[in-house]
Amino acid sequence: MSIIIVGAGEVGFHIASRLSRENRDVVLIEKDENVIRRIAEAADIQIIHGSGSSPSILKKAGIGSSEILIAVTNSDEVNIVACIIAASQAHIPVKIARLRDTEYEKLYNKEGKKGLNIDFAINPERESVLNILNLLDVPEANYVHDFAEGKVRLVGFRIPEELPITNKKLADIMRDYPDSRFLIAAISRGTRTIVPRGKDVLLPRDLVFFVSEPKYMPMLLNMIGKESLKTRRVVLFGGGNIGFHLAGELEKRGINTKIIEENEERCGFLSENLESTVILHGNGTERELLKEGGVSETDAFIGLSDDDEANILVSLYAKRMGAKRVMAKLNNLSYIQLVSTLGIDVVISPRLSAVSSILHFIRKGRVLSVSEVGGEDAEAIEVIAMETSDLVNKPLRKIRFPSGSLVVTVVRDEEVIIPSGDTVIRPGDRVILFSLRSSVPKVEKVLTVKLEYF
Repeated sequence: MSIIIVGAGEVGFHIASRLSRENRDVVLIEKDENVIRRIAEAADIQIIHGSGSSPSILKKAGIGSSEILIAVTNSDEVNIVACIIAASQAHIPVKIARLRDTEYEKLYNKEGKKGLNIDFAINPERESVLNILNLLDVPEANYVHDFAEGKVRLVGFRIPEELPITNKKLADIMRDYPDSRFLIAAISRGTRTIVPRGKDVLLPRDLVFFVSEPKYMPMLLNMIGKESLKTRRVVLFGGGNIGFHLAGELEKRGINTKIIEENEERCGFLSENLESTVILHGNGTERELLKEGGVSETDAFIGLSDDDEANILVSLYAKRMGAKRVMAKLNNLSYIQLVSTLGIDVVISPRLSAVSSILHFIRKGRVLSVSEVGGEDAEAIEVIAMETSDLVNKPLRKIRFPSGSLVVTVVRDEEVIIPSGDTVIRPGDRVILFSLRSSVPKVEKVLTVKLEYF
């Protein structure tokens, strides 16, 4: 599969380097020479200097034989033009564009791919808002992602000390909770992500990923010592696009919301376009302003400014003042592993949200969705089991899956099945798989040969 990526920012470079490590045929187009020099030193990726909206540059990149075009520059216009050229000159099957301007997004939603020649539009900021809303729905969760139209939820929790399940083998935990309706899909320990087996032990401070139906969340929360509390008060640091759209959604849910914003003109915009949200003008590092915002009593404090360092600093400050839960938006992916050790409960990464949205078009097999787990160490992949697949009509214990991968859920019509070795997958079932990054190419071979490429 030949892939052209236009734009070598955080999203473009991350996707390109990820696919390059999987031995994919990837060409990256970038017009900034400084960026090209930096990338050339960091990874072995074919790079073409030029604009992704140039027909000659796209031709040089091999547009005539490519199967996927991913346009993720900071310019919506360049991304749109790249897709138009790809459609008119090469008939590339899949064209993906990042659209941040709401007017373009509305046009895409109205006209679809016929109007803009885009097969799939991604908006990392919109994805981030949905991610935050899911996190606020599950108290104390570090990670939340829904599959199968919300029938299945993958949720990550940090395991505290002195719990009945701490320092116990998974096999013993499942035996002690025979009526449990969950499966442990993965354990993130330090810099490692583990696909667990029955002999593995849960340790204090492990980030454990559970798969369950949303209705069983209270039972799960009780088992791991978390309180099932409703989010009532939220303070946002930063009133940019994410803060603005998130506040609008929180208003609809009746959640008391405050925004701290330093730019006076932006404060005026927020005041005019939000109904009940309280807008506080000032610097988020000012203690008195944080006190005025009620940070010490808030259920969630979320750093959403365009400055990663400020988000980290102010979120840690809010935590020290008594905020029950703090989240920070980070664009620099290299910060993600670091901040989890500093006391920030959740990292919001628009870049990783965009990557997850793109990956399901690249993964082979009839893939419905992909979510990166544990930073970028693993993936949860939702696929459709095809009639010709060797996965169907036999017990899972008789199917050999690559090491580092696991079938975590099967959805059949309205039934959600937490699988055992005796579970039999049928044609048409939705199958949710978990795989370490190192095992993804092997899993893809199974999906390509067994589940067919769709």
